[in-house]
Amino acid sequence: MDWQSPALTRALDRWLEEDLGRGDLTAPALQGKQGEAHWVAKQPGRFCGGPLVKQLFERLDPGVSVRLLRQDGEPVEAGDCLLELQGPATALVAGERTALNLAMRLSGIATATAELVAQLQGTGVRLADTRKTTPGLRLLEKYAVRCGGGINHRMGLDDAAMLKENHIAWAGGITAAIAAVRAQAPWPTAVIVEAETEAQATEAVQAGANGVLLDEFTPEQLKALVPRLRDCSTRGVVLEASGIQPEQLQVYAATGIDLISTSAPVTRSRWLDLSMRFT
Repeated sequence: MDWQSPALTRALDRWLEEDLGRGDLTAPALQGKQGEAHWVAKQPGRFCGGPLVKQLFERLDPGVSVRLLRQDGEPVEAGDCLLELQGPATALVAGERTALNLAMRLSGIATATAELVAQLQGTGVRLADTRKTTPGLRLLEKYAVRCGGGINHRMGLDDAAMLKENHIAWAGGITAAIAAVRAQAPWPTAVIVEAETEAQATEAVQAGANGVLLDEFTPEQLKALVPRLRDCSTRGVVLEASGIQPEQLQVYAATGIDLISTSAPVTRSRWLDLSMRFT
């Protein structure tokens, strides 16, 4: 993650401006004062967002120093101290809410991801995210998934070609859709086909798809289908299952698939409760 990227710098400025508006009206009460503070985890989970917090406070006021005590992705317990801050009291107060909001959101995603990844321990099956992300926060939310032990699927529509029901219908079939993408893609790209039936999955593999997303198949169906798809693949296709409830992860992992994709860590996670305490 490039914490110094121009895109992230612009985003930090927007987020700070959103809260600061025309200026913090409490600033005169703190003018000229130096302060110290630290962050505490109020519940167990996975911490995420430390470098972002550091960048945000330093962007707000170069006089603020942030010392990270926990690394992103590291498990924390309630009461653990996560980072320490020193600097102008006006800056510490002004940046507190924005920094906490971001870190609690990202830590919640990392925590939820880690809980699901733990269920797949030892199976060889990886947990992947989706494009169901908050607009403007995709890079950070996907980073949080990685901090929780998951992997990123597509970052965007230009990252890989995923052919779904509408693409297949409008292109005149799976084979035609894959051929069109292969012929006109401006750079080498993986082609993934979302299959809802065994016939679609088989056609996708035979037409040279790099991956097949097996949507809404039962574990029993996958146990029978996966070996057949492996047998008819000449290039080592990646088989992915989706539409799976969290409590079914282990059952699906035993079917021989490579990936389980889910939006749950991003769309269903709760913020991890963190607190900034002044000393």
